[in-house]
Amino acid sequence: MAYSARVEEAFAFASGLHRAQVRKGNGAPYVTHLMAVAACVGEHRGTEEQLIAALLHDAIEDQGVSADALAARFGDEVARIVVACTDAFTTPKPPWRARKERYIAHLRDADAGVKLVAVSDKLHNARSIRRDHRVVGGAVWSRFSAPVAETLWFYRAVADALAHGWSHPLVDELYEEVGALEGLAGRDEAAR
Repeated sequence: MAYSARVEEAFAFASGLHRAQVRKGNGAPYVTHLMAVAACVGEHRGTEEQLIAALLHDAIEDQGVSADALAARFGDEVARIVVACTDAFTTPKPPWRARKERYIAHLRDADAGVKLVAVSDKLHNARSIRRDHRVVGGAVWSRFSAPVAETLWFYRAVADALAHGWSHPLVDELYEEVGALEGLAGRDEAAR
């Protein structure tokens, strides 16, 4: 499936929004995460709107772009998906656990398009944690605002929510990554 110039426009817009942002821990340019999420969506035959939403999935949460601004520039469907993939709309963000519980509850009954973008995002994050663990070991967990057990709970609960009413190979991959992270955390704990 070919995509239109809107994808290029979304990439340029997302790159500009996140230009000064880096990934937690490893300091990679944040745009690499957006590209990885979009690549995953594209490789799994996502629509153009889903691909654009993947590029913009953190625009509201991290950069304060409004849903209305996204809708005006990229369409209502893109804005709807980005909103559905956003867990905080204010700064400072609401308390961590309550915010994550709301996100998971919403994700459970989301449509397949939202779930495709969300699973691509969480899968890339989980893979990044595991990759960074190879470099820094158990110190990887210190980059999160929640304790290790809570972080692992979140990833497992997201996988469960995504699996509700939706079967996709990416959900299976996310479960595999979560299991690997749980194993790493268990070994880290045992080594203390």
